[in-house]
Amino acid sequence: MARKKIIAGNWKMNMTPSEAVELINTLKPLVVNDEVDVVFCVPAIDIIPAMEAAKGTNIHIGAENMYFEEKGAYTGEISPAMLVDAGVKYVIIGHSERREYFAETDETVNKKVLKAFEHGITPIVCCGETLTQREQGVTIDFVRQQIKIAFLNVTAEQAAAAVIAYEPIWAIGTGKVATTEQAEEVCKAIRECVGEIYDDATAAAVRIQYGGSVSASNAAELFAQADIDGGLVGGASLKPDFGKIVNYGK
Repeated sequence: MARKKIIAGNWKMNMTPSEAVELINTLKPLVVNDEVDVVFCVPAIDIIPAMEAAKGTNIHIGAENMYFEEKGAYTGEISPAMLVDAGVKYVIIGHSERREYFAETDETVNKKVLKAFEHGITPIVCCGETLTQREQGVTIDFVRQQIKIAFLNVTAEQAAAAVIAYEPIWAIGTGKVATTEQAEEVCKAIRECVGEIYDDATAAAVRIQYGGSVSASNAAELFAQADIDGGLVGGASLKPDFGKIVNYGK
């Protein structure tokens, strides 16, 4: 069975609640495409108004992060139950910015992945190398390590339902895009890694996105690759151009 493409916008720390509603209203008619899953991952404070604005459309609202505990004395954190109650179906976990600025590790990523599955939320698990790692030729080794630890104690059934986002850190927001060959090479290696941890069926089912300066002009070529099942889109997801990325094949 062919994997359904998934194209997610990562809004990062942008858009006030009222701006979020305005943006969704602008994008609603532009992102209509039943052939792909369309997800807007928005700041926590925007989730409720974004849900309201997206009602009755093909847009799923996701979160950009969550904590791995159920509740308690974790000031400023958002629990999985809060996301579920708000109607959230997807959550970005382990984005390179969270690893870099907020001290997230492969181990905390794993805890969050397990907790998301426990609550029926689909994790979008991020991985990717720095420019130094790319230049030193350790990209595949490094990404495999990130994947192996992220999926520790995750069942095959859960893994098959996961989304993995490969984002070379040197290509995020820089305008530098990995060549189509570079992106496909790593996404293929990720799929092979999932196959080693589980089996071929799980590897064939898991959806792998490419992220890092995805635009209306390069989306079709990237998404045509055998192992690239869509994109995690940053800056371009805040503009009308996101509609062109979602409808890349048309």
